[in-house]
Amino acid sequence: MGSREELLKKGYEIATFAAGCFWGVESVFRKVKGVDFTQVGYTGGAKENPTYKEVCTGTTGHAEAVEVVFNPAAVSYDKLLELFWELHDPTTLNRQGPDIGTQYRSAIFYHNAEQRNAAIASRINLEKSGRYSREIVTQIQPVGPFYRAEEYHQQYFEKMGTEGGCIIKY
Repeated sequence: MGSREELLKKGYEIATFAAGCFWGVESVFRKVKGVDFTQVGYTGGAKENPTYKEVCTGTTGHAEAVEVVFNPAAVSYDKLLELFWELHDPTTLNRQGPDIGTQYRSAIFYHNAEQRNAAIASRINLEKSGRYSREIVTQIQPVGPFYRAEEYHQQYFEKMGTEGGCIIKY
């Protein structure tokens, strides 16, 4: 894995997802072939440079999110979307399992029109599939400033020597 900036110079792209606790979401995306950089942080809110403690209050408007830098020749954005839908319950508003609050909302933060269109199409296809009896509440919105979380949050489960346990699969 290279640095974010080096990879972007090589033609890599960025995807940003929020699906509950960012530790588990990051852990899953780091295992995808073609994903060569990830970082957890906060996006979708109003406060500049929020801290974890501030985001946890639910007053900043930010979601715990994962920035995924991927090689589109190795893994498509559509594949990343498929994984996003699989790793959480997109029908629970501001909640994933025991984690409750707007910071744990389900959201796709798109970086360009192609990502926006792909995200909308994937949500429509999932709705039509009948997989869920409840409405999908995932937000699809343009990415705003992404604030990198404190260092102890980065690759948290790898640092702890565990596979993690905050992904809610349905």
